Amino acid sequence: MALVLLIDDDLEFLPAQVREALPNQQDRLVSVATGAAGLETVRDLSPEVILLDLHLPDQSGLKLYQQIRAIDARIPVIFITAAKTADTAIEAMRQGAFNYLSKPLDLEQLQEVLAEALHVADRMRSPVVLGDVADDGVHEAFIGSSKPMLEACKAIGRVSAQDVPVLITGESGTGKELAARAVYQHSPRAKAPFLALNCAAIPENLLESELFGHERGAFTGADRRRIGKFEQCSGGTILLDEIGDMPLALQAKMLRFLQEQTFQRLGGSETIRTDVRIVAATHRDLPALAAEGKFRHDLYYRLAVCTIELPPLRDRAEDLPILAQHFLARYNREFGKDVREIAPEAMARLEAHAWPGNIRELQSVLKQALLRVHGTVLVPSALPELSRSARRSRPGSSSFDLEEFIEQHLNPTVSDLYADTHREVDRVLFARVLAFTGGNHRQAAGLLGVARGTMRGKLRSLGIHVTQVVASEDDDEISLG
Repeated sequence: MALVLLIDDDLEFLPAQVREALPNQQDRLVSVATGAAGLETVRDLSPEVILLDLHLPDQSGLKLYQQIRAIDARIPVIFITAAKTADTAIEAMRQGAFNYLSKPLDLEQLQEVLAEALHVADRMRSPVVLGDVADDGVHEAFIGSSKPMLEACKAIGRVSAQDVPVLITGESGTGKELAARAVYQHSPRAKAPFLALNCAAIPENLLESELFGHERGAFTGADRRRIGKFEQCSGGTILLDEIGDMPLALQAKMLRFLQEQTFQRLGGSETIRTDVRIVAATHRDLPALAAEGKFRHDLYYRLAVCTIELPPLRDRAEDLPILAQHFLARYNREFGKDVREIAPEAMARLEAHAWPGNIRELQSVLKQALLRVHGTVLVPSALPELSRSARRSRPGSSSFDLEEFIEQHLNPTVSDLYADTHREVDRVLFARVLAFTGGNHRQAAGLLGVARGTMRGKLRSLGIHVTQVVASEDDDEISLG
């Protein structure tokens, strides 16, 4: 249940509109008419989101906003303005406000902005716990005692306190955003805002404006100044998810920003200084993309100073039982169930699955199972259809079967089947070609029809080595194995 605070002197019509726009019926709305009452409510109740009128009877909304930020800078504040021009609201955005809406309020827009603000507030406030969790009340946690997970937790602990960029890598569904939030919550910026932006979900022509903002007239349809996320989130942390999908032209501007923490809005000439920590995440192989000319080497090196690699679920099989029990307890609370254990036969089916969708797929499977189960034990019949094969064939081995691989990975939770399939095919292809050439990179690149630099980048990213040492006047000595 979330608490939304409305600070506006119009208490006749606005509260009813806002109440109708709340995402959940359990969400609570508190309405006050003055800045003084609003400030007292913020101190007493710590609301998740605030709707704030720019013009209050006792003080300006902008002045009140500065006082609210001094109490808790994480609270998303949505400004409401009746003015025809939004200069003051834009200034509030520049100072870190979440958004602003014009009166009369559009119900659909209000619903959308409120839902987004509540989601952002939950991201900042929900604690991410590192390590094994005995308390079933913990909502989100990095759970597991496997070596890969322990290494990931250690890496989060090492980099959190260092105010430098962080790169989080891992397959889709391994929990990269959760890791980013753990870095944020364990950092000195934990009391400042946290925003997440998916670079793959925003059209290329809008991504630059979303990050850096734009001036009025910068392009067709730019009828007013827009404050970008880097300016809006000054002092806080921004997660750039799927940074491997960022356009090359924007990567150059991103590199300059990381080096200097300054930028110019799109269509502007003013140099703006900000203070934002960047956490980047990707499921893509950035070194391979860089070797292909699709990602800047210098941007990769700037981001990869501190790297956290999240293991796929198939590489941490010993963590599956405790993960399943954790999610079981969590979804019991959400669905009002009382499923206390997983039958051994059901657990055996879970352990036999390859989990191409990783943690996200496991969550989906357990949610479906809990909706089907009757009683206190999760039995095999409650599980949705899973692949009957055991762990998938070791990539690059002679037993690798392309059709079987695709069949195993045809799952509603998988979103990168094209890239995953090509990566597995590359493992087989590159290993076979290198074996044929006796480890000679020049000959192998010629057979493949790719540049040697591209091939070597691929080999590093795929983890392919050979056992034989080959030396020629054109090749460095290489150890393959």
